[in-house]
Amino acid sequence: MLTSGDVVDLELGTPQGREAGFRHPALLVTAQRILDAEPSVVHVVPLTSTIRPFGSEITIEPDDTNGIDVISAAQCQHIRAISPGRIIGGRGNVGTIVLTQVRESLAVLLDIP
Repeated sequence: MLTSGDVVDLELGTPQGREAGFRHPALLVTAQRILDAEPSVVHVVPLTSTIRPFGSEITIEPDDTNGIDVISAAQCQHIRAISPGRIIGGRGNVGTIVLTQVRESLAVLLDIP
């Protein structure tokens, strides 16, 4: 069962331009009530270990619950809709504080009050 805030590994295929590709970790940001309905598409934010000073990226420290090995950044500017079939494994969950920070960044990017 997928949970909002899960850190998952994806198989994204060959990237185009600067998008994430191949096997890649990502943060699942779809609302739990949607995930509970087993949707055909979910929303993820790719993670990167390259930390940049972008206001749209949220830094995530590794800990025992999130399954991240190194300091990573959630690249909110690269939100994607994917088939759940692209999820090839789970690592852990970032928790409500980090998930809220990511969702707030997404709201700014999408101009949602």
